[in-house]
Amino acid sequence: MSSFPLWARYNQAMNQRLYQACARLQPGQFTEERGAFFGSICRTLNHILIADTYWLSRFAEDKSVAVLLDGVGKPIRITASDQVVYEDLAGLTAWRKRIDKQIVRCLDIMEAKGADLNALMTHRLVDGSTVEFTVNKALSHWFNHQTHHRGQVTTLLTQLGVDVGVTDLLLMDLG
Repeated sequence: MSSFPLWARYNQAMNQRLYQACARLQPGQFTEERGAFFGSICRTLNHILIADTYWLSRFAEDKSVAVLLDGVGKPIRITASDQVVYEDLAGLTAWRKRIDKQIVRCLDIMEAKGADLNALMTHRLVDGSTVEFTVNKALSHWFNHQTHHRGQVTTLLTQLGVDVGVTDLLLMDLG
């Protein structure tokens, strides 16, 4: 048994808390340049969503669940990891909830089917070169990446006087 379904639920719960905290921001604070790696809270949350969509496309059986759509239902072409796909919190929140639900579903399916965590997979880097790693390492990277960037957003929110609340996995009821 792996811990990845638990990480998927933790990811979902923390994103919900983070987005609820963002809803308490003053006008303009969500998109304001704050000196973070991706600049603003909005840009950082977009980056996490893009990365999660990419990794979901690598693991989901149904690849159609890992596509972001614009306001008229057309697929959005992702061209960069710092691309702003949704500038408003409402649009970003709707897609975050959808993708989080699919991440939980994907990891539950992988767990139920006994996915081979030692299987090798290939990843193409931006420069065109490829690297090979295990499914276990890829999943670990995926969830670590989310936590890393959520920590950046949590710091930005704290600097703005917005409390995200408890973030400790052990203290959260994840069902």
